[in-house]
Amino acid sequence: MQKYLYVILLVAITQTIGAQRGGESTYDFLNLTNSARVAALGGSNVSITDNDINMAYHNPALLQKEMDEAMVLNYVPYMTNINYGYVGFAKHFENVGTFSFGIHNINYGDFQRTNEIGEDMGIATAAEYSFNFTYARQLSPTLSMGLTAKPIYSKLDVYSSFGIAADFGVHYRKAEKNFSMGIVLKNVGSQISSYDNIQEDMPSDLQIGFTKKLAHAPFRFSLTIQNLLDWDLTYTPYDAENASNSGFSNESDDSGFGDKALRHMVFGVEFMPSKTFHVDFGYNYRRRQELGYEERMSTAGLSWGFGFRVYKFLFSYGSARYHLGGASNHFSISTNLSNFK
Repeated sequence: MQKYLYVILLVAITQTIGAQRGGESTYDFLNLTNSARVAALGGSNVSITDNDINMAYHNPALLQKEMDEAMVLNYVPYMTNINYGYVGFAKHFENVGTFSFGIHNINYGDFQRTNEIGEDMGIATAAEYSFNFTYARQLSPTLSMGLTAKPIYSKLDVYSSFGIAADFGVHYRKAEKNFSMGIVLKNVGSQISSYDNIQEDMPSDLQIGFTKKLAHAPFRFSLTIQNLLDWDLTYTPYDAENASNSGFSNESDDSGFGDKALRHMVFGVEFMPSKTFHVDFGYNYRRRQELGYEERMSTAGLSWGFGFRVYKFLFSYGSARYHLGGASNHFSISTNLSNFK
C-alpha cells in the first residue's frame, strides 16, 4: 500500500504543470475555507495534528484513527448573501485505514434574470457541490499519507458542469519534538463536462506547512506556504491609473523577492491554556496586499477566532478580515458519536 501511495503522489505532481490565480480557473469554491479554526489561522493549514476532523479537509493525510466516528458541521454566511458550508463524518477500520465522507457546497443566492432589453425573466439560482471521499493510512509512527477524490457538480442558472478532482497529502510528525509537517497537492483533475463547451483549468495548488508547539508554554505556531506552482503572484491592474487614484494597492511585476515570497506565506498561532479552550490568530500577507486600502490598511489580512468544549461538543468561531468593506464569519460544531454510546 505504501508503495502505491507514493507512486500516485509522484504521478500527480509530475502531471501538474501550472497553477491558476483567482478568476483564472473553474470551481474556485474548492479553495474556500469552511473551518472556523483554519479561517482564524489565516485561511490555510496542512500540518496541525490533533483530533479535529476539519484538518482532513485541508490535508487528507491528517485523517487519523482517533477521528473514528467524528463528525463536523461548518457554516459560513459569506458576503453579499452567499452561504457555504461543509458536513463530514469519519470511520476507522483496523488494518485497513481511516475513511471519511463530506459534502462541501456553496449557494450564491437568487438573481433577477432579464433579457437584453431589461424585461423580467424570473429568478436565476446558482450553486456548486463537492463530494469528498477521503482515505488515509498510517505508514509508520511518524508518517501518514492520504488522498481525497472529489466529484464536483456546478449549476449556474441554465449552465451546468461536472468535474473530478483529487487531493494527495503526506504528513510527518515527531511527537517528542512537538513538530509536524504536511505536504498536499490540491485539486488535481479536470472538467468532465463544461458549461458551454469551453474547457477550463482546475484551481490546482501545492502547499507545504510546518507546525511547532512550545515545550513549556501553551503556544503552537504554524507556517503554511501555498501556491507553490506559481512563483509570481503579483499582477498589474487593467487600469493602473484609476487603480492608483482609488487608493487601492497598485501592484506591478517589479515587486521585490521578499514581497513575492511573503505572498505565499500564511502565519498562524494558537494559544491553548487547556484542552477545552483555545484562541487562534492568523496573518495572510497576500490577502492584505491585494485587498488592503492604502489610505487605511486597518486589519485587512488579519484573522482570529476561538474554540471551546461544552459537554461532548466542540464549538468554534473564526473571523477573517478581507478589506474595509467586510469580514467573513465562520461557525463550526463537531463531536464524536462514540462519546454517546
